[in-house]
Amino acid sequence: MELPAQLSSLLPAGTVVTGHDMSVYLEDWWGRQVGSALCVALPKTAEEVAAIVRICAAARCGIIPQGGRTGLTGAGVPGAGGRLPVILSLSRMRSIRKIDAANASMEVDAGCILSEVQSAAIATDRLFPVSLGAEGSCQIGGVVSTNAGGTSVLRYGTTRENILGLEVVLPDGTIWDGMKALRKDNSGYALRQMFIGAEGTLGIITGAVLKLHPLPKAHATAWVGVAEPELALRLLNRFQSRCGERLTTFELMNAEQLASVITYRKIVASPTDAPWHILIELDDTSDTQFLFELLLSSLDAAMDAGEILDAVIAQNGMQRNNFWALRHGTADANRNIGHLLPADISVPVSAVPKFLNTASAAILKRFPEAQLVVVSHMGDGNVHFGVRFSRRVWGRQDDPAGTVVAVRTVVNDCADALGGSFSAEHGVGRRLIEELRARAGHVGYQAMQRLKDAFDPYGIMNPGCVLSCQD
Repeated sequence: MELPAQLSSLLPAGTVVTGHDMSVYLEDWWGRQVGSALCVALPKTAEEVAAIVRICAAARCGIIPQGGRTGLTGAGVPGAGGRLPVILSLSRMRSIRKIDAANASMEVDAGCILSEVQSAAIATDRLFPVSLGAEGSCQIGGVVSTNAGGTSVLRYGTTRENILGLEVVLPDGTIWDGMKALRKDNSGYALRQMFIGAEGTLGIITGAVLKLHPLPKAHATAWVGVAEPELALRLLNRFQSRCGERLTTFELMNAEQLASVITYRKIVASPTDAPWHILIELDDTSDTQFLFELLLSSLDAAMDAGEILDAVIAQNGMQRNNFWALRHGTADANRNIGHLLPADISVPVSAVPKFLNTASAAILKRFPEAQLVVVSHMGDGNVHFGVRFSRRVWGRQDDPAGTVVAVRTVVNDCADALGGSFSAEHGVGRRLIEELRARAGHVGYQAMQRLKDAFDPYGIMNPGCVLSCQD
């Protein structure tokens, strides 16, 4: 019996998709990677996932675990070439299994949409703090599998710091139940850490226990203009010293990036007129007036010190939402304006200004026709450094004159020189496996390969992702 037929006999009618109906599952968010698959399976439970994996393991057929397809490095869609894989979409696994407000934890299926999880937490007076532009469509399994970052890492850490337990289907089709809602568990290896950020190459995450936090009731938000990144770093240090953990957001973008969002969203004007812009937000469980006064006094001190050019404080929820719309609009604007070559790097927070200066100079020297669009989670050292070409200059070619590799090399070399990483929060996926091989170091790369071989000896879990199929 053909493999799609075997899966169809296992799952309910209509949950194994073939032919043209698979098209929506075969393309990445950017629209630049389109693959092929044998079929798409849509299980409802961890047991169904396990049964699918056992069938694929017996056939030595690759499995592509898939969430909301919002990833930016191609991990959730098939690559080109090789034997056709099975896509395993977790989109039907949408149950919020349990909320324990007293323990500040939540058990969820991997297919739950991030925004729905956030809303469920709020309904119990708690916060799940992982927040990113794709939160209305990305799924928890993908968020965990990529160790997503976002705009609240400064205060709450990455996804890794907000996961207490996991349920994972292993490559042989067995289920590891690690769904403990514990802050402390020192019994042997911390297995869950192996799967967080592994992009589905070691197993398929089917459930997670999320760490919740007290729900902030007060917010104070400002849009600030500064002359240069070095002054933004000084401003960050000032706010950290004055505001402590109340500082939740410190997002930096250059004028070119902001102009792109304004053009795409058809907004009349920028809140401030400056070469660089910062979105700052303070959160707390205290009253709004206290936060507002703390924000205002901090900005006044920064103005007196010559660190800022201008600042606008949100006076109500609508203005706050408008500021956030400018920040969250960057991804859609970059996808639709020109041809963008994105980089997702991290450096020590103190090195962000130097990285921006050196990488900008190096790119413009090599590609004077390029436009640089920058948005940075500056509080944690993550810089999304985009090199944009007009569609006229780029033409119809996928990579004229090796531009993609050249840009990637220049930007990542600048990050390396400052002790940085070529992947801060988007993962390796299929697009950056050669970067990992070149930059991880021989010992580190071989250790990853041995780990992969131990978990997945037949190489069926997301083949061609993170590590090359030939390794």
